[in-house]
Amino acid sequence: MSEQKQMNVESFNLDHTKVKAPYIRLAGVVEGANGDKINKYDLRFSQPNKDHMDMPAIHSLEHMMAEFSRNHSDKIVDISPMGCQTGYYMSVINHEDYEDVLRIVEATLNDVLEATEVPACNEVQCGWAASHSLEGAKELARYMLSKRGEWTEVF
Repeated sequence: MSEQKQMNVESFNLDHTKVKAPYIRLAGVVEGANGDKINKYDLRFSQPNKDHMDMPAIHSLEHMMAEFSRNHSDKIVDISPMGCQTGYYMSVINHEDYEDVLRIVEATLNDVLEATEVPACNEVQCGWAASHSLEGAKELARYMLSKRGEWTEVF
């Protein structure tokens, strides 16, 4: 295979055939003009090009992680699903402690298991309220937590 052209997007430069999901890896750091640092993490749930998550489960888990993660850290900027349906990006500000990021994700996923509803799962607060699955989100959280010992092994 010929050498791939260097891309502007970090994940487009990642060889998706070499990674071993699930994992959590630092995907990039951006420093702002005032010295603030945003660390972007790749929270990969599914093996790229072999498996993917269903949209209602992804959507519900996004709502739940976005809401619940902020109970464990005031450093969360955003949690967004990947279009390829294999994981999420989590951005944190001025927080470079990888072990603490793992702790935050673990605590958040445990909150998902305890939840009785998906936060903001209604037409007023959500752009596609019909596309949710509480049980699907819990299945994803259970799976990811069952692989907790593997989160640091990317390749």
